[in-house]
Amino acid sequence: MRVLLLGANGFIGRFVADRLLADPAVHLTALGRGDDADVRFDLATGSPGALTRFLDAVHPGVVVNCAGATRGGARELTRHNTVAVATVCEALRRSGCGARLVQVGCASEYGPSQPGSSTAEDAVPRPGGPYGVSKLAATELVLGSGLDAVVLRVFSPVGPGTPAGSPLGRLAEAMRRAIQAGDGELKLSGLGVQRDFVDVRDVARAVHAASLSAAQGVVNIGTGRAVKLRDAAAVLARVAGYAGQLHEVDGPPPRPVIGAPRTEATIAEQLAAAPYPYPDGCGPWQQADVRTARDRLGWRPRINLEESLADIWMEAACRI
Repeated sequence: MRVLLLGANGFIGRFVADRLLADPAVHLTALGRGDDADVRFDLATGSPGALTRFLDAVHPGVVVNCAGATRGGARELTRHNTVAVATVCEALRRSGCGARLVQVGCASEYGPSQPGSSTAEDAVPRPGGPYGVSKLAATELVLGSGLDAVVLRVFSPVGPGTPAGSPLGRLAEAMRRAIQAGDGELKLSGLGVQRDFVDVRDVARAVHAASLSAAQGVVNIGTGRAVKLRDAAAVLARVAGYAGQLHEVDGPPPRPVIGAPRTEATIAEQLAAAPYPYPDGCGPWQQADVRTARDRLGWRPRINLEESLADIWMEAACRI
């Protein structure tokens, strides 16, 4: 099976590439903006015609799209998350390859949900920020394309390579700085937020399963269990061997003063406090209903949060 992978250098894309390469039946080609891609192509600026010619030459059976941006203004997010997907869909419609499309979406497309509830695929999306809006628009383009396609709405991916800007990445960095400085107390805010954390390696397994399945539409990828950031911080402290006190600060963190010097201490404070108030636009609670993934993909998560946090900490500890 020939698979074309878009976004192979991203947090999720790297593990998807590893998973696909481990399948002897898969012949993988990586397309992206980096020098290490098999083929260099920028989805945000490249034309559908150019991508169509490449598809006709390679003739993949599956196209997996892990490309996109998680940060930036509305214009940049739209270009990388929505326009890029429009290019992929149009190229696939023009091409004679007939490839199946596996699009990696995100739980930010849903927006806030009722505390205690599990969000199923038929929930009405109400994204709470430009990132979720740009990803939802991409999903709608895929679903309306007429292609053989599935969108995997990934909840909160964690594990090795977790971005430093994510909630658990910020916690690990703040804890590293506390240990390095010998601080006996770590002040954190926003620890009441609850998210469905799913290991990135399990996400890669889900992408692989979706590539081989006939499932279409939207499929949630999560664990089906929301975890408080407070509890995750306690597990991370245990894994890291941090014996200090985790002190929760109520309310939003103080905003940095424009022009003020960014010392290591102030950076650490901002890193620790940054999860407040909900930068992903998902409110205080999010938990996936994962029955569709189980029934249609035969997929279940395997890696528990403690193992994911141990891997996050291992990478942070290397910087001590």
